[in-house]
Amino acid sequence: MRGRQTVRDMMLSMAAIGAVVAVIYVSLPRDDKADPIPPVDYRLELVTAQRAAPYPVAAPQGLEKGWKPTSVSYRGIEGSAWHLGFLDPDREYVAVEQSTQPQRKYVPKVTHQAVDTGRTQQVNGQVWQRWEGEKYDALVRVDKGSTTVVTGTASMERLTQMAAALKSDLALKRT
Repeated sequence: MRGRQTVRDMMLSMAAIGAVVAVIYVSLPRDDKADPIPPVDYRLELVTAQRAAPYPVAAPQGLEKGWKPTSVSYRGIEGSAWHLGFLDPDREYVAVEQSTQPQRKYVPKVTHQAVDTGRTQQVNGQVWQRWEGEKYDALVRVDKGSTTVVTGTASMERLTQMAAALKSDLALKRT
């Protein structure tokens, strides 16, 4: 009989603990409407990259409401690579990538193997190459010693909006 009481007592104890945990879980405040991806403030990293990079670092200005910066980095030892990630108003990913690495290696890496379509597009008077991929599409511009890539899961229209909003560090310092 003693073995039965132990199993029964253990089951009652587990039920009591489960009830306490359930009460605590239900009573804890939580915001189900809160955005799980917090915005990042990229200003400090932008200034650092502007001082360190051997090319004019680009960042967007004047994007419509709803664009949210989510990631930023500058890696001087990896081809002076600047990265700035956003969620667009449709919650699709858009990234600005810049580097001094050779285009043929750098662009496929940051676009998850997108390929050059051979087509170009004018954005604010500049010619951008259109790249398409299974995961990301991209707009690519090669400048003196650096490559700028606007890439992500967003539509080509959103990628174009980001490319149009990009300003170099010289323009950013004046505003």
